[in-house]
Amino acid sequence: MRQGLTILGLATVLTAFSSQSMVASADNDKGGQKKSRNIQVGPRPYYLVADMDPGPLKTALQQCSENPLKKTNFSIGHRGAALQFPEHTKESYEAAARMGAGIVECDVTFTKDKELVCRHSQCDLHTTTNILATPLAAKCSVPFTPADPVAGTTAQAQCCTSDITLAEFRTLRGKMDAFNPNGTTVEEYLDGTPSWRTDLYSYDGTLLSHAESIKLFKALDVGMTPELKAPSVPMPFQGTYTQEQYAQQMIDEYKTAGVSPKKVWAQSFNLNDVLYWIHHEPAFGKQAVYLDDANVPSELPSATDLLSYAAQGVKIVAPPMWALVALQGNQIVPSQYAANARAAGLDIITWTIERSGLLTDGGGFSYQTVSPVIHKPGDMLKVLDVLAKDVGILGIFSDWPATVTYYANCMGR
Repeated sequence: MRQGLTILGLATVLTAFSSQSMVASADNDKGGQKKSRNIQVGPRPYYLVADMDPGPLKTALQQCSENPLKKTNFSIGHRGAALQFPEHTKESYEAAARMGAGIVECDVTFTKDKELVCRHSQCDLHTTTNILATPLAAKCSVPFTPADPVAGTTAQAQCCTSDITLAEFRTLRGKMDAFNPNGTTVEEYLDGTPSWRTDLYSYDGTLLSHAESIKLFKALDVGMTPELKAPSVPMPFQGTYTQEQYAQQMIDEYKTAGVSPKKVWAQSFNLNDVLYWIHHEPAFGKQAVYLDDANVPSELPSATDLLSYAAQGVKIVAPPMWALVALQGNQIVPSQYAANARAAGLDIITWTIERSGLLTDGGGFSYQTVSPVIHKPGDMLKVLDVLAKDVGILGIFSDWPATVTYYANCMGR
């Protein structure tokens, strides 16, 4: 965890965060009794371990291959289990919980009638749902325009949750987040899923309001990490709905549902949202997460910036994975940013593993600071091990939580 913590303090923080990590998940049966959920990770973690280079880490991960598995807060379902299931759908969330994710994410945005729903972006309906193939396409901010190979133009569309009401939103079906810019028909445009993902579970994804996600997460007995998304429309929306009302409405839905603040990790890329929760909803603000949207190392906050966050009451930061690791020769080690965050007294969550395809090209965005040593899928476990053991992250978002659940169970996280 943090460099400045005593051994006792480190144990206290880890225990507090992981108090439910090694407890079996539960459902209500028909008699109202709790029954444990059978956590299943499938063959992928074993495939990744087998793909690793020989060494102590591979040996350690192989030796626990037949151990029983339990859910863990170290494993955070990023939009559910978005590697194969349409993100932010009931099916994706249920898959994440089955894979042992102790915390699951609903990205929060709002509809035309100011109701909260789970979507990664306010304006992503044209790539994450079937809206363009429905009558609601007529309400999209930017109607579908097909690609024109002769003119050299690509297909265009933009459909936002703020274009439609909650009732209309509920009529849509989720699909894998993808599009074909060269599509000359709606069908071609919607058919753009990368080869390393799948449309096998994409035909009928069930969309959820934020309140419905809370109800589902309570039934799944998982922690909740809602991200307040930046509006794509001018605020105040419709002249009256302010950013502060939006931030408050999200928290109010947890309070109405009777969810303990200890089960909620509210997050935002907007520091003012986090500070709002700290000052106006301190029980929830206590473990609010400030997300860092840096795209390259030069955009990362400085040591002074991190100290400033802490001084304002922020306790947890969440930068992308690459920001926390660096290379020392051919060895993956914690980055200067990681050291600065720990020195500032900040805890760390990071994102997103299992979102980068086959890793045969250095891993792309998420691995940019260690790309020379990323050659194959199994290499992601080397990065995960450094993040867990050397950086001391609280948890990691994953598009396929099974991978992190397996690692965490092996390593006692």
